[in-house]
Amino acid sequence: MTTNDTYATRVEPRIRVSELLPDVHKAMVRLDGAARKGLDPTLLELVKIRASQINHCAFCLDMHSKDALAAGESVERIVQLSAWEESRHFYTEKELAAIELTEAVTLLTGGGFVPDEVYEKAAKHFDETELAHLIASIAVINVWNRLAVTGRLCPGDYTPTAH
Repeated sequence: MTTNDTYATRVEPRIRVSELLPDVHKAMVRLDGAARKGLDPTLLELVKIRASQINHCAFCLDMHSKDALAAGESVERIVQLSAWEESRHFYTEKELAAIELTEAVTLLTGGGFVPDEVYEKAAKHFDETELAHLIASIAVINVWNRLAVTGRLCPGDYTPTAH
């Protein structure tokens, strides 16, 4: 049996919004760049991975896990991210606050709002501008996830660019 025999057939994308709407794609790339300003790139990759896990976005999980590894993140921290509450010792308090905020914004828990205690915890670790950038970055990865999941973009082909 060859390696290819062990995997199911790749699913072809149903729609490639980025190709059909290049202006939307370019605007999203610009928005992503504007949102990330001033944020630690490693923390940002953890946020993107966690949102992508919650949203079951295999394409973005592939991309951001590879980007995190290329930037020097450990396999252990990436793997443990899906169970961060039980693996808290792998992350700083600032990272934990960002991860928890990511979950709250992604899921809009508690009837459609971000709980005050989650927001306040993040506000202790980020100044107001950084916090605004973090919230914007969480919103952006959620849009990317929705485009990729709806379009059935297939993971596996992404190669990170040099950092």
